[in-house]
Amino acid sequence: MTQKRETYPVEVAGLKRDLTLFEVSPGVRIAIVNILGDTELVKAAALGLADKLKPFDPEVLVTAEAKSIPLAYELSAVMNLPFVVLRKAYKPYMGDAVSAETFSITTGQSQTLYLDEKDQALLTNRRVALVDDVISTGSTLQAMRLVTDKVHAKVVVEAAIFTEGDRAKWKSVVALGHLPVFLAGDKEG
Repeated sequence: MTQKRETYPVEVAGLKRDLTLFEVSPGVRIAIVNILGDTELVKAAALGLADKLKPFDPEVLVTAEAKSIPLAYELSAVMNLPFVVLRKAYKPYMGDAVSAETFSITTGQSQTLYLDEKDQALLTNRRVALVDDVISTGSTLQAMRLVTDKVHAKVVVEAAIFTEGDRAKWKSVVALGHLPVFLAGDKEG
């Protein structure tokens, strides 16, 4: 029998969810956001973010593989904009890919993001919105910035369903909510 895990309640664009708390290092827990398979949440979040992103007038949406792909897809449909996925592994069909390396808090290892050769022209000299499900340390965001800089794209906005951790650090990020980091003994992070 599975142990009942502690949860943290959130509301996203009118939808309520109980996010499971997981320990990511000794004495440090985070609320896990996994939008894969949660179509209702993806649609609501995309509608909420689309309204907030319109004033920035992006021409292309950019996200990193993999959990935020459904959000980028739905935002693309709602905003009638193309989207590009930066991949975490190079494949030969990607041709002369552009890449940037960062450290992932999720895996605890360095990771490289790759921009497929076919997508480079779509981003070059264009106004882009960087989109993620949760921005915690900013490492994935930094790698996305580095890749888009290499093709002379202009990042006009950074967006996520949630920011996490130090709220002041994410003042410039357009988000629908904020998640605390839970330290040993804390109830509210």
